Order: sequence, then structure tokens, then C-alpha cells
Amino acid sequence: MRPPAVALLLLLLKLACGRPRMLNRMVGGEDAKEREWPWQVSIQRNGSHFCGGSLITARWVLTAAHCFSNTSDLSLYRVLLGARQLETPGPHAVYARVKRVESNPLYQGMASSADVALVELEKAVVFTDYILPVCVPDPSVVFKTGMNCSVTGWGSHSEQDGLPNPRILQKLAVPIIDTPRCNLLYSKDTEEWDLQPQTIKADMLCAGFAEGKKDACKGDSGGPLVCLVNQSWLQAGVISWGEGCARRNRPGVYIRVTAHYDWIHRIIPELQFQPADTRGEQRRGPRVQLPPGRNLAPLLGAHALHLVLAALLSVL
Repeated sequence: MRPPAVALLLLLLKLACGRPRMLNRMVGGEDAKEREWPWQVSIQRNGSHFCGGSLITARWVLTAAHCFSNTSDLSLYRVLLGARQLETPGPHAVYARVKRVESNPLYQGMASSADVALVELEKAVVFTDYILPVCVPDPSVVFKTGMNCSVTGWGSHSEQDGLPNPRILQKLAVPIIDTPRCNLLYSKDTEEWDLQPQTIKADMLCAGFAEGKKDACKGDSGGPLVCLVNQSWLQAGVISWGEGCARRNRPGVYIRVTAHYDWIHRIIPELQFQPADTRGEQRRGPRVQLPPGRNLAPLLGAHALHLVLAALLSVL
């Protein structure tokens, strides 16, 4: 049983996830604002960005398994957090070393199921207005067809061109597409592009536009597809694959985060998952009795709280 102070700390972290501290691979996207997507990370090899990812705790990043085909030398990898642009990340950005990478053992190669990986950082990061975790949904959360969500990344602007300097984080609003329609779209135009028909698996999620023109692209892989649910951003998917970038009848394909709840929980048992009903108990979380009339809103809004929470986590 967790000590009351630890249980309260975990509850505060859960309440704080998915809520940027600001007022409120992209093709056809637009520049993100400062502090708008504080969970977005850049995964770099030998100093160069090659995949995106999302911060889900002070020590763990969620990304795609195909980003880590070779993990024999983890010293080559770094994770950049708190950055809006890659050319000059700025004073709020932090580089973290990688301690280990856990790829889903069911992953079998490009366009296969289970294209998810978890990256453990060497040290817990300090939460700030620029570095905060996204909420991870439990299986009770359903992302309905037509729901407008957002995808972010530093990927290419097109199949031919990279993101121009200063390489500002891009954001794009995309609707969820149901699996039968997505399978139908991927069965079209196969002869025109000399492609084999692809099947959208049970753990996959499609989002985007049948007409193309707007999509994730090279360099966005592993990044988050997030949806606003009950005033918190929940990660619905991990950018996985697609045929080309923003082609007609080829929407983006994501790995459905809720499909891998059990695997994520085994790797990170302390992670607090977000249920569909935020008024209910946390999934497998601690029971915390707060003092009557205690208002947590001022605490959660304070920058100092994030610093204290991350510092405490680093010594637990």
C-alpha cells in the first residue's frame, strides 16, 4: 500500500496531465504555439531528429516501435523536451538521455500491429509550463468516428521536402475515420500507385481526410494523436504508417493506445490511466481521501507545483 503522501502526489499528477498551461509530420498543418503541446518530444539519433513521441510520466515517453529497429547503442539517442522549434530549442528545452527502450514484442515490422515502444529516460524530468505529460486513456475511453483530434510533429511538409528552418512544431486537426471506411479507402487506387491493398488491424486507428492534402509525414512517426475529452487531452493514437504523405484515399494510420493498455501497464505499473468518466476512480489507481472542501485548482495552476512533483518523483 502506497503512503498517503505518494498517493496524493500521483493523484495530483493525474489531474495535471493533458492540460497545457496556456490560454486558449505535418502536411497542410500550421505552426504550434509556445506551451501548446508540452508533451511533444523529439527523439534524436546522433543529434538529428528522426521520430516524435509523447511524455506520459516524468520518466517515460511513448513512441512507435519502428523508430527503434536498432537499440544496441543507446548512447546515440537523446530526447528533446520542452521545445517548439528544433533549430534553436530555446531556454525552456531539455535534453534527456535514454536508459532503455521497450518495444512491444508483438511488433513484426512496418504496417504491422503493435507498433508501439516505451522509452525510459535516465532521469525524471522536471515539469514546467513547457514540459507536461499527456493523459493516457484506459480502455473505457472511446474515440468516436468524426471526432476532431490533433496530431503534432516536426515531420516533412511533403514527400519531397523537409520542414524548413527554424523547424517549428506543426499541428493539424484531423477527424477520426471508422475502420470499415478506412479499409475501403486503402483498397482504392492500388494499381495507380502499384501498391498492395493494406488491411487496418484491430489495434489501428485512422484519422485524416479522404481527399488527402493534410497528413502526417516522414519524421512525424511515433508522435501523438490527441483528443480533447472532458477538458483534458488524451492520447488516442501513436503515428505509425501511411502510404505516401497526404495522398488521396490514404489517411494516416495510428496505433490505438487503449489496445495496448495491458502491455503499457506491465512496463509502467505506476502510470495512472484516464477513465472515460473523470468523476470516477482512476483505473488501478490509489484511493485518496482529500480533506473536505479542499480545492486543488490553485495548486495545479501554480508553476511551482510542477517543480515539486517532479523532484519528489525523482527520489521515489
